[in-house]
Amino acid sequence: MEPISSEESRRPGPRKKMCVVGASGKLGRYMVRHALDRGYEVVGVCREQSVGKLAEFEGRMTVVPGATDDRAAVARAVEGCQAVLTVLAPWGMNHYSSGTARAVLDVAPAGARLVFSCGWHITRDGKDVYTRRLRAFVAVFGRLARLARVADLDDQVEACRTIFASDTAWTVVRGSDLEEGESEGLPVWSRHVGDPVLASNLTRRVDFALFMVAAVEDDALVREAAAIVGRLTPSALAHARTQGAA
Repeated sequence: MEPISSEESRRPGPRKKMCVVGASGKLGRYMVRHALDRGYEVVGVCREQSVGKLAEFEGRMTVVPGATDDRAAVARAVEGCQAVLTVLAPWGMNHYSSGTARAVLDVAPAGARLVFSCGWHITRDGKDVYTRRLRAFVAVFGRLARLARVADLDDQVEACRTIFASDTAWTVVRGSDLEEGESEGLPVWSRHVGDPVLASNLTRRVDFALFMVAAVEDDALVREAAAIVGRLTPSALAHARTQGAA
């Protein structure tokens, strides 16, 4: 497991600017909340029909209506931002994930920290070890979703390949299974799925969002594809005990 700064880590100075691409979804709204709590000026991109989902933040953030792969909308939203957090949603069959990744990579300000979310099924170096259950789920869900034309996991893979080839200051955060609930604190991470610390395969969605926001201030995560798990899960606690005894 690689170290990461705690929740009490460095906080940004007054009014640093962050863009959340895909702000209206469950993960996006949590990211907006964490960013505001940390003192960021927040700009969100979401589809025009979803703007109402951000009503709780009215007066506290700027919303740019548009699809997340709309380069013009993304360009307006990221102007002057020091960080861009992006949800790589695999929905639809029109290369939505890869189009979103390319738009962000192409128009984000030079030097901005770029943090992208995806699932454990993404691999950077082929060294991840997946359970039979996870492999079966990805295969079956991926096939059915493509047949129904509702999602394209292969396009999410392509999006991450594009990110990994970029020379920007990117981080890809690979989430385990998610659940709702009160925050348990900053998740722990490892470079490879299959590492014992990740065995519990469960993270609170609010904490996935917390990790995304915290990654902006953690230089150890630049050009890492971090796989995360909840810090209070049995596997994370067992790993912490082992580390403490070492």
